Amino acid sequence: MSPIEDDDALIAAALNGSAFAWEKLVKRFEGRVYNLGLRLTGNPTDAMDLMQEVFIGVYRNLHRFRGDAKFSSWLFRIAHNKAVDMNRRKRLLMSKSKSATLEEGDVFETIPGVPRDEPENRLGEVQLNRQILGMLTRLPMDQRLVVELKVFQSLTFDEIAVMQEISENTAKTRFYTALKKLKDIAEEHHVLS
Repeated sequence: MSPIEDDDALIAAALNGSAFAWEKLVKRFEGRVYNLGLRLTGNPTDAMDLMQEVFIGVYRNLHRFRGDAKFSSWLFRIAHNKAVDMNRRKRLLMSKSKSATLEEGDVFETIPGVPRDEPENRLGEVQLNRQILGMLTRLPMDQRLVVELKVFQSLTFDEIAVMQEISENTAKTRFYTALKKLKDIAEEHHVLS
């Protein structure tokens, strides 16, 4: 890996004013941050808004990155906090009589990396992804975040505990409770069968 490919080298170059290095950092993580946002919000517009907020926050605070942890861990901590804030704002704006619903439309058209080769395979994958996304949106935010961090970001329970400022046992409890709820939802709707 060339020196400019390393996260630390990119950070140092970006802090020295390199637009190329900053752009490379954003490109390296934008798909993962967008997908995190989509899974947490269930809405492509909100996912894009979250991604933008995250990278604005990272840009403004890059000088505060100390290197104690991996850059990706620091970035996803910011994403986690922004997602929680966004969820709070949405809850405040929603009337009590309305419930959050999954936006109709071709949600998965905008996700980077979805294979587009065989239409019948793609249709099945899109439908399954929609079902999974719908199931995830039915979980409480604290459980959804733990599932996101464990399954989609491949963090350990220890890393999740540090990121969410909870105990490792609480992270495990939330994760396994979420899995049980997801299993119940899947069985209720005959998903994944």
